[in-house]
Amino acid sequence: MSRHTLIIIGAGPAGINVAIAAKQAGIDAIILEKGYLVNSVFNFPINMTFFSTSQKLEIGDVPFISHTDKPTRQEALEYYRRVVKAYELDIRYHTTVEAIEGGVGDFSVRTDGETYHGNYVVVATGFYDEPRMLNIPGEDLPKVKHYYDDVHQYVNQKVVVIGGANSACDVALETWAKGADVTMVVRGSDLYSKVKYWILPNIKNRIAEGSIKALFDSEVVEITPDSVIVKTPAGTTTIANDWVLAMTGYQPNYPLLATLGIDINKHELKTPIYNEATLESSRRGVYLSGVVMGGLHTSKYFIENTRDHGERIIRDILLKTSIA
Repeated sequence: MSRHTLIIIGAGPAGINVAIAAKQAGIDAIILEKGYLVNSVFNFPINMTFFSTSQKLEIGDVPFISHTDKPTRQEALEYYRRVVKAYELDIRYHTTVEAIEGGVGDFSVRTDGETYHGNYVVVATGFYDEPRMLNIPGEDLPKVKHYYDDVHQYVNQKVVVIGGANSACDVALETWAKGADVTMVVRGSDLYSKVKYWILPNIKNRIAEGSIKALFDSEVVEITPDSVIVKTPAGTTTIANDWVLAMTGYQPNYPLLATLGIDINKHELKTPIYNEATLESSRRGVYLSGVVMGGLHTSKYFIENTRDHGERIIRDILLKTSIA
């Protein structure tokens, strides 16, 4: 039987941060991760550059040195590998949590392999693993992707990019620059106003000159093997197409949160309910950390403004332990 004082679900920056705070406080902790170390960062586009500076991404007092002010995905992966090694964190990879039973002091966390026992639980599962689906015919075709990886496969191909926020603009520009015939389909009447300041003028200029086609106030209603069907203000149109890159955003794993017994505020962008001071969720002894706390407000939390979550959670656990 595997027993620990603290069980952390998710080995992203938030989960790692909590584990470091636990180790510094002398609390035995284990991390259960369904995928890879910092799985969300691993699944970012290969050539992605962070919006934040490396200094703002640092955790555990481990310096993050990058070649430029804003680090790349590859540099971030290397950094978090060093952090985990420096603190000798106990992480169980490819371990999917299925349910939590019991309560404070005697939680049973059931996974697809075995059951772990602990006094407290932290949920740090992020949201990047759960894309917002279009729920339209043809979405399950192999040519449809909700994650962007490497530009090379789209060279000289007809690409439809769905969305008008940061990811969609990045993808449209990069695929166009490498020779793709790009059409953006945007639900709103304009691009998202908070697109990265160095990206927004570029994408708007490419659209204005016709290099990148854009259909506003429009939505894809069906995808076929060789086309997409788009509903526009002028009527329905069919566009010949090789790839559909649906950059429609992501959301927390709500079925998992429900299984874990964490209540959701359905009137506030489906945010999980938690104590603002301690980060304890509606289920006593189960805490939340990182971007999962934002619900559908996925631009509210980032690595840089959640770095104190570990200290806050561990402080409350120590207080509860001393009182008990």
